[in-house]
Amino acid sequence: MAENETDRKTNDRSWRTQSLGSLLPKVARPVLGRQGLAAGGIVADWPSIVGVQLAECCVPMRLVFPPGERSAGTLHLRVQGSLALELQHLEPVVLERINGYFGYRAVVRLRIQQGPVPRPVRRKAVPVDDSLPDPAVDALVSPIGDQELRLRLSQFGRALKARKPL
Repeated sequence: MAENETDRKTNDRSWRTQSLGSLLPKVARPVLGRQGLAAGGIVADWPSIVGVQLAECCVPMRLVFPPGERSAGTLHLRVQGSLALELQHLEPVVLERINGYFGYRAVVRLRIQQGPVPRPVRRKAVPVDDSLPDPAVDALVSPIGDQELRLRLSQFGRALKARKPL
């Protein structure tokens, strides 16, 4: 009987290539769960939830629910210095956006902690040498009649080709 169970587990495995995005929740859940952010999506989607400007000055630290509940929680945020007062005034708007993200009344209170917020890493733009023609890009944009548009699209195409893959 033990052999059949082992064979079944081996046969059930999927050996196909999987995207990193589909595997990330399985890996991140234990780490984020210890921080009270088991959903993990709130951390990844924070800029789209509260907006880019607000996301640059505050980050979610943990989400705490009452015992045995998955609603009416408190979201702990780390906020840069003097912006804590502004966030306190924006609390109703932020709560509405967070609860809209979850689809139910998951968070009813924000607990604000002042402290340094890590800056997002931004990639430097790669300088593109516009003087060198690229035959592949030029062939794609040659049917375009407007000379200004053709030039801009040609520059854009060379910039895309020069960019390093993620």
